[in-house]
Amino acid sequence: MASESVDIAIVGGGLVGASLGCALAPLIRRAGLRVAVIEAAPLGESRTADYQPSFDARASAIAQGSRRHFAALGLWPALAREATAIGTIHVSERGRLGAVRLTAAEMGVEALGYVLPNAWLGRVLHERLGELPLRWHCPATVESLTPRDGGHRLTLSDGHTLDAGLTVLADGGRSGLKERLGIDSDATPYEQSALIATLEVSRPHRGIAYERFTPDGPLALLPMPGRRMELVWTHEQGAEQTTLALSDGDFLARLQRAFGERAGRFTRVGRRHVYPLSLVTAREPVRPGLAVLGNAAHALHPVAGQGFNLALRGVMDLVAALEHGLADGLAPGEMAVMQDFEARRAADRHNVIRFSDGLIRLFGIDHPLLSHARAAGLVGLNLVGPLRRTLARRAMGVER
Repeated sequence: MASESVDIAIVGGGLVGASLGCALAPLIRRAGLRVAVIEAAPLGESRTADYQPSFDARASAIAQGSRRHFAALGLWPALAREATAIGTIHVSERGRLGAVRLTAAEMGVEALGYVLPNAWLGRVLHERLGELPLRWHCPATVESLTPRDGGHRLTLSDGHTLDAGLTVLADGGRSGLKERLGIDSDATPYEQSALIATLEVSRPHRGIAYERFTPDGPLALLPMPGRRMELVWTHEQGAEQTTLALSDGDFLARLQRAFGERAGRFTRVGRRHVYPLSLVTAREPVRPGLAVLGNAAHALHPVAGQGFNLALRGVMDLVAALEHGLADGLAPGEMAVMQDFEARRAADRHNVIRFSDGLIRLFGIDHPLLSHARAAGLVGLNLVGPLRRTLARRAMGVER
């Protein structure tokens, strides 16, 4: 069995793990850090093949703050080729007159955020990773993860053993590694499921992203290239199966009734995907020689669009803590470095979870008086400049 020692082992080469690998590039070059990436899925199509996005391509909302992080890594020029700018965010409640409109012009920025196809985001990240002297183990899984002096020992399915000073779990939490290490999570089911699909609309979306709260659950529409939009439609647990079984025509008609015609007529829908929703937070995001990132650390309701942006800020904070630790002569996995990382993350994580969870729960309460109060609040928020700017800065990811 082949064995090697690395400074950092990244478990998971998806969007979060790949972003971390790219962000570590300066430390790899300056400090000579040895970094390994373990990814269970094959990398897929050749990096040199023509990029052909499908109609059903899944997408992520990239906040303005995340764009700045990618720009600092030198990745934004490539990412921008497939990015759709969000010029306006429109928030409303079905059956109520109140609405909030946040605009890029009001904030003095070119866009409040961007929508990027996940396939393109992953491609650009992996192209950059291909330029770095990383140790790739792909496809491979971690069969065992054992604490040891100075870090952890990882036994991989490809026959290799890694002794890592710092192990970063960025595998989305599906591998069960957290549980095997005894890291518990606080999980609060929303008793909801999210239905995800790509839509085509009858008129140009003009870069408007919509969040609409309905009695059946919140839904969001994100602008994509052409007249496509990505739909995130929340259903009560179990009700999504009825919607999933509808014909395309009946599905579009039902969605039209739920959303209205602010975005025009919905003319086409692609494949529909469903997954259950819970608020999940790991109780121990750090240990000596261990850090937990992304969905492995926190899973949020998708309608608020904060999940990946929160994870990316975690990536950048981890790199900042590592850089600070190396300057003080500390190894990447030492507890002082991990505590520095957690100190950088705690307030941001708490604020985003409180913001997104509170938004969902506020609009999920069905009470006539509260409905009127929400409508009045939306109208008031649309009129009061400072409050609108605070909400916009939160949405852009530039205020923690």
